[in-house]
Formats: sequence, C-alpha cells, structure tokens
Amino acid sequence: MEHFDLAAFYGGSATELYHTLGAHRTPDGWVFRVWAPHAVSVSVVGDFCAWDPTAHPMRRFDGGVWETEVAGLSPYDTYKFAVTAQSGAVTFKADPYAFHAETRPGTASKLYELAGYDWGDGAYLAAKQPVYDRPLNIYEVHLGSWRRRENGDFYDYRSLADELSEYAADLGYNCVELMPVTEYPLDDSWGYQCTGYFAPTSRYGTPHDFMYFVDMMHRRGISVILDWVPAHFCKDEHGLIDFDGEPCYEYADPKKREHAGWGTRVFDYGRGEVKSFLLSSAAYWLREYHLDGLRVDAVASMLYLDYGREAGEWTPNKNGGHENLEAIDFLRALNTAAFAIDPNVMMVAEESTAWPLVTYPVSDGGLGFNLKWNMGWMNDMCHYLKLDPWFRQFHHKDLTFSLMYAFSENFVLPISHDEVVYMKGSLRGKMPGDEWRQLAGVRSFMVYMLTHPGKKLTFMGAELGQWHEWDFAGQLDWYLLENDANRRMQDFFRAVNRYYLTNPALWRIDFDWAGFEWLVADDNEDNTVVFVRRDGAGEELLVAVNFSPNGYRDYRFGVPPRKTWREELSTDDTAFGGTGEWRNEKPVRTQAIPSHGREQSIAITIPPLGAVILRGAGEYKKPKAKKSKAREELPA
Repeated sequence: MEHFDLAAFYGGSATELYHTLGAHRTPDGWVFRVWAPHAVSVSVVGDFCAWDPTAHPMRRFDGGVWETEVAGLSPYDTYKFAVTAQSGAVTFKADPYAFHAETRPGTASKLYELAGYDWGDGAYLAAKQPVYDRPLNIYEVHLGSWRRRENGDFYDYRSLADELSEYAADLGYNCVELMPVTEYPLDDSWGYQCTGYFAPTSRYGTPHDFMYFVDMMHRRGISVILDWVPAHFCKDEHGLIDFDGEPCYEYADPKKREHAGWGTRVFDYGRGEVKSFLLSSAAYWLREYHLDGLRVDAVASMLYLDYGREAGEWTPNKNGGHENLEAIDFLRALNTAAFAIDPNVMMVAEESTAWPLVTYPVSDGGLGFNLKWNMGWMNDMCHYLKLDPWFRQFHHKDLTFSLMYAFSENFVLPISHDEVVYMKGSLRGKMPGDEWRQLAGVRSFMVYMLTHPGKKLTFMGAELGQWHEWDFAGQLDWYLLENDANRRMQDFFRAVNRYYLTNPALWRIDFDWAGFEWLVADDNEDNTVVFVRRDGAGEELLVAVNFSPNGYRDYRFGVPPRKTWREELSTDDTAFGGTGEWRNEKPVRTQAIPSHGREQSIAITIPPLGAVILRGAGEYKKPKAKKSKAREELPA
C-alpha cells in the first residue's frame, strides 16, 4: 500500500484517502482497498465474476484495511465488496470511496478514472477573494426539479450547466448552492441521506459531467457551494451502516448511534478512521471539483449529545455537559483543513441554536466556519409575513429583533427549501391577500432581505411568483411566465438582485454596525422600518420598507446630514407590477425640521406593501437664518 499514510488515517488527520482507498487503475488492472476492521473476510464482486464472493478475495493489513488487484476490468464496470461478518453473514457493500455509482434503483459502485477533465476556470480561480466584504447572493437549487425534460426526465449536469449558469447570471445571482449531489438512494431524501460521499449522483451524469457543471458556473463568474452532510447517514443495507457486521462508521454506543427522528445513523467523530473519511470527503469536493464552499448540514445535531433525545436517552460528556466534544474537535479540524486547501473558501454552518463563536477562527476558540445561516431571522420573517397586516403591528419585533444579534456571527439570510415545503407555502403563498397584495408583499420583503446586513440566499422559484409549494418530483412552474404579473415579478428579481450586486453600501460592511443605522425601528402601527446602509467610503443608501397595505405620502423621519436624497428603486414601479402612483419623482431635500431625535428630516412617499431605496447626495448644510426687514433697516 504505497503512499498510504496509515498513521494519519488511524489518527484522524488524513485528507487525501480517496487517492488510496476505493478503486484505482494500475498498469496491470484495478486495485481495490477498503476499511473493514471487524470483517472475517472481504472480496471484490461484480458483473465481471457473476457476483461470486470466492472469485477475488482480498488480503488484510494491520488496522483492518483490505486490498486486492483484479485484471481485465474497464471503466463503468459495476462492483461491490462482499463483507463476511463475525457472525458469518455476508453483505454486499457499495464502495465508500467510489467516484461513481449506479443510478437508482441500482446500488453498485462503478469503476471510474477521475483524471482527464480539462478545466477552463483558471481566470475565475485566480481572481477569487474572501467573501466578507463582497456581495454574496445565493440561488439555492435542487438540480432534479429546477427544470425537467418534456417527458419528465432529469436534465443532465451539462445541460444544467449551460442553462442554469446563464439563468442565474442574468437574474443577478453570483452563487448557486446545490442541495446534496453526493450519491443517495431515495429521491425523497433530496440528497440529505447519502451513501456515496465521493460520488456525484449519477442521476444527472458522470463525475466529469459534474466537473463541467462547476467549470461552466465559474466561467460565468458564479460560485458553487455544495450542501454536505457529515451529521448522519442512511441505513440502506448497501451503505455505511454496520459496514463489516458491526458499528464501524457509526457510534457503537446506542445512546449516540441513532437519530431516531430521522431514521439515520450518526458518525463516530471520535474514531480516527471515520474522521479521516469525512475530512477526505470534504477535501475531495474542494480540490477535485473546484467547489467554492461547503454548507454543512445539521450542525446542531452534531454539537449536542441530547439533540432529539429525551432524558435518559443520552450520556453526558466527561465534563458533565451535553456538548459532543468529539464532534466539536471534528468541526474545527474540518474547517482548518478547508482553509488550508482554499483560503477563500466559504464554510457555511446550518446551525439553529445560540452556540457561540460558530464563525470565529479555531485559534480564537471558535468552530472555524466563516458563515452561518441565520435561522432565527428566517423563522421570525416567515412568521411575520404570514400575518394579516393588521396583526403585524403586534409582532413588530419579528422585523427588528435580528439587529440585536446581527453582528455576533457572519450571517447568511436564508429563505431556503425548508421554508417552501411541508405545507409551509411558497414565498408568495405566505403573503395574505389577493394576487396583487401577495406579489407586492414579495417585492417589499425582497428589498428588506437584500438590504438587511448579511449575505443572502433564496430558494429557486421565488422569482417566478410561484404559489405552489416546491415539488421535488416535478419542476418549477415555468408556465407562470406566460402571465404578465409573473413576468414582471421575474423582472423585479432581476433588477433588485443586480442593484444589490452593484452597490457596495449593501455588502461592503455586512458584519459590523459601521454599515448599518436605524432611522425608524419602532413604527409598529405603520408596519414600517427605515434604515441606512453604508459602504465606509461615503456612500449612503436609505431604505424604507412598508409591510402595511396603507401607502404614505409624507412619511417624515430624521436623517443623517445630507443635502438631498434621490429615489433609485421603488417596488411600485410599473415595470415590476406596481401602480406607479407612489413614487418620489423629484429629489427629496433635507429640511431643518427635527424628527426622531435628529435636527434634520425628510418626508417621503412609501408605497403600500412597498419599499423604496434612496441615495444620499451632498453634505447637508444648515440654512442661514434670513434677515428680517426690520433688522435690515436698523443702522449698522
């Protein structure tokens, strides 16, 4: 076993196991290696030997790694490992390190040579920079249901690459986040219960096809984040469960082993070989597929020993607490490895609790991620949007509470797939009222989201004004674009997304109070908030969002010292489906009228269920007091 650092593998620090374990071509055939420490025997089986477990036995090395070489095989040949347990039972297992797999319902692995793809994204990679002071507008996508063929078949990776890259770039998204493409057996799991941690699902093509997908995205300037699931794995027999007849990848301790609510097994983060497996998987996607980041799913379930468990169903750690110390060490090792591979990587935590320092460096006691989904903001906003506007006045904190903690972590504001499924309604479907009010509500909310501090994520379909919930077994409701109102909604998304990308005041300072200031935070009766975003170089954008069906012609509030404010975007624009009647057509001059604790103020028009963005121009100068005639007549 040349070039195999066994000490790193067993010690939990290996990040390149995919070069050694699994199946690899040699001058004389294909060499197979698999870790099965409790097995009595292991052999390679496949079509090439009529699945006979006696045809190609493997020899065991210290530590439980098995190896053999088979001649006469070709790429795409199917294979598994026949693993004989201590009990004598024989199970055919897919290769945990396979690069390619059969398309479901098949469950075998396939031989595949990873090398040979000719990348064309060199210019993109050379220009990458840290995400912190950059715009990040993410389009979350489930590849199988974004678009389908006329006969209902999936699009392949290459067709998706060509169409989705053009579509996302046109609509003003500069990043796509993919729900998991790591191979998985059941469509209904959406990829979150996977069996192939090194294989992009064959539903849409080959590994080289997926490389083309990422390559094409990069050539259009679009980053790619992959949802990655180290929290748990499914219990399908051909997968990792009891791999050699006993708990191997999962905890042996029954109080740690299962997520009963999900019907899955939990990885044993304290075992070096498992830790190396997961670290190598993460590194594999970043290195071999040029991915720009990983969104780590279900981090909370990893951090807490009592997650989803009642009293008596979990055991405290050595300190008497409920933290999973082994998982914490793993997450820190994961992020350390990721940033060593790509200093500009995006490591995103889907973490739903108040765990501290999630996006702080490991050296500062943090978990080492650099972005975290703001689940609290998402829950508050979805609750608020569903309310009849009359009742919104009693829940105004849903709009404003996020600013109490907005800068405690580096947040992404997500409206994700989880919020448009399971009877939660689409984004438009959350809005009360008739069609016009629903679409107006989506427009005002999107302005609020895109101007609120933090990076952004929106699940596919919102831009169509889709009222159906997401259906993973179908496709987006593209037919809606035959309707004028829905076309205008898509036009709005295109305009507001592009406005976000081109205005540094909306993203240059996302994680500090220096980039944000409340002007009106407490107007619950009018369902309205007003604030300023700044870029640190003198630009100021004033944002007013009205979640009430009442429009305001002379809405006055105090402002920073600027001479004038000019409207640049209004959701009431007729091009977006608005009435065009609620606009600030002329520059709004600052007046020396005290308001909201400030010496100067302005009065603007805010549309019903609408939002406006104005740009400040010129330093405000207090007008000189006019001389009265009486004074002028007095002698000097």
